[in-house]
Amino acid sequence: MRRRLRSPVYDPRLAMDKLSFLQAHVVRLSGYVPGEQPRDRLYVKLNTNESPYAPSPVVLEALRGAVTDALRLYPDPTATALRAKASAVYGVPADHILVGNGSDELLSLVMRACIGPGDRVAYAAPTYSLYATLVALQNGVAIEVPFDDTYALPTARLSVLGQRVTFVCNPNAPSGTLVPLPAIEELARTAPGLLVVDEAYVDYASAGATALPLVGRHPNVVVLRTFSKSFSLCGMRVGLAFGVPPVLTELAKVKDSYNVSHLGQVAAAAALDDCAWMAANVARVVATRAELTAALHARGFDVAPSDANFVLARRPGKAGEMADLQRALRDRGVLVRYFDVPRLRDALRITVGTPDETAILIRAIDAARGAG
Repeated sequence: MRRRLRSPVYDPRLAMDKLSFLQAHVVRLSGYVPGEQPRDRLYVKLNTNESPYAPSPVVLEALRGAVTDALRLYPDPTATALRAKASAVYGVPADHILVGNGSDELLSLVMRACIGPGDRVAYAAPTYSLYATLVALQNGVAIEVPFDDTYALPTARLSVLGQRVTFVCNPNAPSGTLVPLPAIEELARTAPGLLVVDEAYVDYASAGATALPLVGRHPNVVVLRTFSKSFSLCGMRVGLAFGVPPVLTELAKVKDSYNVSHLGQVAAAAALDDCAWMAANVARVVATRAELTAALHARGFDVAPSDANFVLARRPGKAGEMADLQRALRDRGVLVRYFDVPRLRDALRITVGTPDETAILIRAIDAARGAG
């Protein structure tokens, strides 16, 4: 009989000084905390901005066809077929497209290629909290310029900070607000270094919101997209970066060789074959977003005008109340996102679900506030 080897167990008494091979700035870093992904209970999940609707049947059929013995081979390291498809859909030359393991990896590639110790990265805040983590991982310096209450982009202040990279999340997370394209272009003209426009949610915005037209006019602009949100492919982890070839060539040097799986590439290409399915799902989300916003307004919440698949619901001056409400909703089987950071403690970010999920949310809010 073969003896089963016992796995060694970590001794928590091991002093951190024994781990001195770790970089000090990494040890100090608290790290990015993603939204809760529960496995022990079925929740109405409105905390991570996933689409409430299924991917296109075209995608599912393409994936079934791709599950063959070819999976023993490495995927295409440059995602040639996907880039060609994206070129046709978005009207951008294929050599102006880089494919990543979600747009989060593409953000990381920008940091690796551009930022070293002490280098500055600027963005308006509050915004996507991963930016600060990525800057800290490079031992860079994050310069956060506060949004005003209207979430207008502070272009003038962002243009004079001596940064190497500027991030603009548009539509912004967690507010859902949209910066008009002329303001983005002004920042492209005036800010030093690379301007990264993170358009994870742009398919939910009004027509003409995208900064893709700036890629051809301003070589310092990179626009990011993801298949996670509007295309319902969070589980596949595929993103696109649009930029001029000299910039993308440098970003490609710091990516993993085979960074996007074969199945991910197949799924994303198939999704682009059925953009009508995505657009129909977006229209359903936008309609429910309006209903959710109206229901929250009727219950005394301030809701920023959203161009994304979520809303930011605030109760100004009620920080403790909102933290309690998030916990009470979770107890009732509904997950929403609470950020324990300045300027967001009086708010909840709520993903737009199906009409049925939205109704469950509203009933849970009424029950929780009635119980309080």
